[in-house]
Amino acid sequence: MSPVPAPSRLEELSPDELAIYRQLDPERLPKHIAIIMDGNGRWAGQRRMQRFFGHQQGAESVQFVVETASRIDLPWLTLYAFSLENNLRRPQTEVSFLMRLLRTYLVANVKRMNDNNVRIAYIGRVADLPREVQETMQWAAEQTARNTGTTLTLALNYGARVEIVDAMRNALTKIAAELDGKLSLQELLAKFSEQHISQALYTAHMPDPDLVIRTSGEMRISNFLLWQIAYSEIYVTDRFWPDFRGLHLLEAIREYQCRERRFGGLGNPPKTKSIEQEQALIR
Repeated sequence: MSPVPAPSRLEELSPDELAIYRQLDPERLPKHIAIIMDGNGRWAGQRRMQRFFGHQQGAESVQFVVETASRIDLPWLTLYAFSLENNLRRPQTEVSFLMRLLRTYLVANVKRMNDNNVRIAYIGRVADLPREVQETMQWAAEQTARNTGTTLTLALNYGARVEIVDAMRNALTKIAAELDGKLSLQELLAKFSEQHISQALYTAHMPDPDLVIRTSGEMRISNFLLWQIAYSEIYVTDRFWPDFRGLHLLEAIREYQCRERRFGGLGNPPKTKSIEQEQALIR
C-alpha cells in the first residue's frame, strides 16, 4: 500500500501569498533554498534604533519565512544566521546579545515549529559556541526531530572556507585510515575526488541549494556555502531582512522559475526543423 500523501496546507497562505503561488509551477519548486539574511543593523539605523532592535525584528522574520516554506512543502531551508567573522569581528556585547537572542528564539518557537512540522538542524563549528547555547540548540533539535516537513538549518559560527578545510581533513583522514598506510601520498591524492569532499561537508546529508537569496542589496556571497552553490541561482533584493516575509520568498521562487538552469551546458537549444521538414515546406 502506498503512503498517504500529507494534506495540502496551501489554504494557510495569505491571499497575497496564494496569488503568487498560483503563478508558480508546483513541479518546478526548488528543493533547497539558502538565504543570506542581511540588513538588520541598517534597518535599525534607518529608524534611529540600536542594532539590537534590528536583530530582534530579524528573528521574527525567520519564523514568518519558515512557516511559508513549510506551507508550500519546501524540503530544505538554510539560513545564514551567524558567521565565524561575526564571532571574531563584532563587538562582544553584540555577539553576546545574538547568542541570547538565539536561545530565546529556539525556546519561544519550538512549539510553532512542531505545529508546522518543521525540523531544526545546524551547520558550522557549533562546538565553539557557549555551552548553554549548545544545550538549547540540542534541546530544540530533539524536540523537533520527529517532524517530517521542512528542515530548517541554521548556519551558526559558520564559514565556507573553514568548512572546506574541515571536509578536506576529514576526507583525507578517512581515506588514509581505510587504506592503512598502504599507499604513498601521491597515490592517496590520486584517489581523491570531488565526491570525497562533498561527502565530508557539513551539508553532506542535504541537496545543494537550487536558489540563494540575499537581502539588503549587497552583491556578495560572504563566505556562505561556497562549494555547494556552484550552480545555484542567485536572487538579490534591496529589502532588509527584518522586512522580508513569506510573500517575498514566493516572489524569489517566481523569479527562479523564470530562469533556465544549464549547469555549464547549453540548456535547451531552439528546435530546428529536419531536412525532410524543410523539403516538405519547399514543396
